Amino acid sequence: MQLDSLNKAQKEVVLNSEGPMMVLAGAGSGKTRTLVTRISHLLEVKGVSPFQVLALTFSNKAAREMRERIASTVNIDLGALQITTFHSFCARVLRSQANYIGLSKSFTIYDDSESKTIAKSLLAKRGISTKEVSPYEVLGFIDDLKNKGYYPGRDMGPEFENFEDDQMFYEMFLEYESELARSNAVDFGGLITGVLKLFEKHPTVLKTYQERFRYLLVDEYQDTNRCQFELICYLAEKTQNVCVVGDEDQSIYSWRGADINNIFDFEKKFPEAKTYKLEQNYRSSKKIIEAASHVIARNSYRKGKTMWTDNPEGEEIEIIENNSDKDECEFVASKVKELKKAGNTYNEMAVFYRTNSQSRQVEDALRNSNINYRVVGGIKFYDRKEIKDILAYLRLVVNEKDNLALSRIINVPARGIGTTTLRKLENEAIKNNQSLLETLKQMVAAPEEFKHIRITTKVKSAINHFVSLIEELIILKDSGEKPLVLFEKTVNETGYMSFLKAAKTYEAEARLENLEELGNAIAQFESNNENATMDSFLETITLDRTANDEEDTQGEVSLMTIHGSKGLEFKYVFIVGSEENMFPSMRSIEAGEKGLEEERRLFYVAMTRAMVKLYICFAQGRMLYGQLRFNGPSRFISEIPPKYYTWIKAKTGARGGWDTSSSETYGTSSSDDFFADETYDDEVVYQVQSSVIQAKYPQGSSVVHSLYGEGKVTETSGAGEQEKVVIKFNDGAIKKFMVKFAPLELLS
Repeated sequence: MQLDSLNKAQKEVVLNSEGPMMVLAGAGSGKTRTLVTRISHLLEVKGVSPFQVLALTFSNKAAREMRERIASTVNIDLGALQITTFHSFCARVLRSQANYIGLSKSFTIYDDSESKTIAKSLLAKRGISTKEVSPYEVLGFIDDLKNKGYYPGRDMGPEFENFEDDQMFYEMFLEYESELARSNAVDFGGLITGVLKLFEKHPTVLKTYQERFRYLLVDEYQDTNRCQFELICYLAEKTQNVCVVGDEDQSIYSWRGADINNIFDFEKKFPEAKTYKLEQNYRSSKKIIEAASHVIARNSYRKGKTMWTDNPEGEEIEIIENNSDKDECEFVASKVKELKKAGNTYNEMAVFYRTNSQSRQVEDALRNSNINYRVVGGIKFYDRKEIKDILAYLRLVVNEKDNLALSRIINVPARGIGTTTLRKLENEAIKNNQSLLETLKQMVAAPEEFKHIRITTKVKSAINHFVSLIEELIILKDSGEKPLVLFEKTVNETGYMSFLKAAKTYEAEARLENLEELGNAIAQFESNNENATMDSFLETITLDRTANDEEDTQGEVSLMTIHGSKGLEFKYVFIVGSEENMFPSMRSIEAGEKGLEEERRLFYVAMTRAMVKLYICFAQGRMLYGQLRFNGPSRFISEIPPKYYTWIKAKTGARGGWDTSSSETYGTSSSDDFFADETYDDEVVYQVQSSVIQAKYPQGSSVVHSLYGEGKVTETSGAGEQEKVVIKFNDGAIKKFMVKFAPLELLS
């Protein structure tokens, strides 16, 4: 353990190991090094058993890296030392204590897509179209409840008063929780509220964990929600030995439930708490740090730190004024090539944007310049359809009560068991208070008891074969068969592999390769875990959603949202789209000062990722929502003192400036249509091609489709990448197509 490498403030954090402590760690201030040294000091110098230390963070990757660094600094067996995420810790507690809250130890953890399926069924039950009420609106309500620590039966405090007004949503929440209970399942939020309920209802269980974990450390504390705050308070109540490390200036996840008030309420809950500030930055140049500090100082809701650095003065920040969004991206590409030519590597550079939709033009510009790049945060491996299908089979084998898994794959590949039949079976299961698989088994064993359900002989045969296969897999699992054997039997005997091979299409070939990769993942899991089980594999991939994003980015420019950049650093950073209504976003401006302060924190995070050089780019005119907008530069640019930057007009290279007091926004839009895409992520805004682009298939034109033959375009909307058409074919069929994907040709 190297105390000599720490500065004075860091040493105080390490050496003052008893009692409650809050560490306000600024950007690039050596937070992780300090945490690692503190834990090492507890273990090696104070003689604390690894069994008694619990460190909680927000990603499996961060937890692994911290454990590896501790292992390299101490000469003791880390053994039972738990450095883990909130969700993984709570999953482990619930597995151990499941009987206290009505679960079995083999419960399933539902992800967002499975929660969405339940939400859609709750709406359908009420005859409500998903166009009227989005499933994500239901899930957002449920998340709000759980983020604030509510579970069915808990006393409704003042913070829940507003929820009582949404009676329909609250009823759906109760039904949602009942469906999870019937399926022996929990969702991600339920992992935390489940442990909260366990601790509140069973004090003896709480006491066990309080006595075991005598030292609690929490990383990225500013990202905790209210439920996690309560969990921390319960665990630390007995010993008071809790150290939380965070930065209110980097609290940027309120849309995911993070509550910045947890920083301000820590000292209220722990009056004896000591507060330390890590203010020395080791990452960035003086100009970048001082400029960023001037911006964040505009926020009023902060504890207050003054960041400083011993690093060199560094180059001035460049504010790049571009004529258009296209010019903006071409500037980025040209500057990247220039930096590369000067001896830098692509992986030292990153382009940040406020919303995912901004990546398209950046990608085009980099691709046209033959620059390697990587978009961080694309579709994840385990979210692909074929992967989720096979995992649903395996989840059902592990947890026979998993109704959602069974519903997903009962007709995949197609067995003739349609939606109508499935609904009849689900109703029968609910009526008999059974799981869906129990109902199917009973139907196979005693078909005479199900004569009232009208099902054809063919469908009954399909159900028999399905049940037989699942029972065989369960027997293999219970006999201790390896996960890879279960996987291979599943993909082959379900007919999934032969179904894809028979298709003989590029898409089917890609899906086959994905399934082969899933087999590789299971094989690797077995080789890394001596007692690997299918249960443990499924839990690992559900909790560790970052596993497939940890690729080597050597030689690639990183493209990402600013939310995705937190915790990273690059020598050269480009922030694009730094305009009013873009950054800060229109939504945050409408939210008032609270929304603007979070946007300013986001801008601060973006600035402080840069080590050597920062480029802040904006466009005089930008195509947004089908209209040309003149937003003017972001107000955050005007908050940077001029001595820290050079203002450059791209193309001409002239030094310039902008009178921010007279900037205007032209054009109007309806925000209702901006966020129609069903993503539960950072807000996504669609860029639509200019209306001056002519439709490729105008109304009235004659066309031929490779499958449906000849027809006439009766309606057209959008242009370019967004063009859609409605075609009436000669046989009377009417079809709607997205032009860029449709095999269409104009007839002369």
